[in-house]
Amino acid sequence: MKYLAVIGRNKVLSLAELESLYGKVHDLGGGCASFESADNVNIDRLGGCMKLARLIEKPLMEWLMGLPEGKITLGVSDYSRGATGRSVKAEAIKLKKILVRHGRSVRVVLGEGAVLSTATVLHNGLGRGSSGRKVELIRLDGKWYAGCGVQDIDAYTRRDQARPARDAKVGMLPPKLAQILVNLCGLLPEGARVLDPFCGTGVVLQEALLMGYQVYGTDIDERMIRYTEKNLEWLMSRNKEAYFVGRVQNPCRHRGFGAISRAAALRNTHEIASSVSVGSATEFVWEQPVDAVACEAYLGPPLKTVPTEIELKEIQQEINSLLSATLKNLSKQLKSGTPVVMAVPAWLRPNGEYEGLNLLDETDNLGYNVKKFVSRGRLLYHREGQVVAREIIVLRKK
Repeated sequence: MKYLAVIGRNKVLSLAELESLYGKVHDLGGGCASFESADNVNIDRLGGCMKLARLIEKPLMEWLMGLPEGKITLGVSDYSRGATGRSVKAEAIKLKKILVRHGRSVRVVLGEGAVLSTATVLHNGLGRGSSGRKVELIRLDGKWYAGCGVQDIDAYTRRDQARPARDAKVGMLPPKLAQILVNLCGLLPEGARVLDPFCGTGVVLQEALLMGYQVYGTDIDERMIRYTEKNLEWLMSRNKEAYFVGRVQNPCRHRGFGAISRAAALRNTHEIASSVSVGSATEFVWEQPVDAVACEAYLGPPLKTVPTEIELKEIQQEINSLLSATLKNLSKQLKSGTPVVMAVPAWLRPNGEYEGLNLLDETDNLGYNVKKFVSRGRLLYHREGQVVAREIIVLRKK
């Protein structure tokens, strides 16, 4: 199946996520990318994807007339260069008139510009494609796509803010970014075991569980382990029938976590393996198997102002030492080919650029290959003007 993804503001990171999961990805410009997948793709596991649509491979009116009987709710977005709100409105009205002449009842949803916002699509129940009578049609460069998913912002917010154990002092990893970290490991087999050696309050483990993976977390701080245990217990109590974000069909809604799917290999919550332990990432001996590593490492002290050169060098030296020792320890225990994805710090400099660690210069000697992406850009995640950014490094054990 041919898909169109409307990607988030962080283009490079979003493209890398898609490439890791689906292989060849085409950057179409205008915030859109295309890829192919033999399986149905569930947008709820894609942290960097705002909308998802399937290519309509037959004449548009033939496809529309094939929608189930009853009233059609139709939204139209046009991501083509030069498209305007006026041109989209005219196209939507034209389609409505044709459908009405064929005896169909149609309601049209219009936005303020050429494209519908994700909030509008979500609010109007669009984005299900041929599975129902509510659909967002997306046009790009003469091709039409049927929306099959839209990012559920509210579900991410609930998974973040409703967790019982949170600590702003240790930083709060957004669930979207946690998803991306896991996805950058590639498309792992269902039931694969994902390790987070800096698990903190368990956000990466939470998102990996929701994808149907087994999870294993360690942290040097015993308090963080207690927080992780509490948060994972809360998560599973909200998903008693073990529904997960995954590659499986038949999406459903369950207790406000968004559209999620049953993972065939994990039918019962009691069969889900989650393990957490207190331990230092530089010397801990992890239980096997470990199929992938995804984590946010120590980001250094929180900074409100741009650090001086001397301050930065001291911070960099401390974190380089920690992460080098961690990677060396992992290298001794991982099988060849195991993916290791880490969010590490990068710091804003007076020239507006971000300076990272020199860790990548050492990865070859530590026993890893660095994954290169077609986009070739740095995988940075930050707000405008944020002093400490996250830089994502993607490695594979040699």
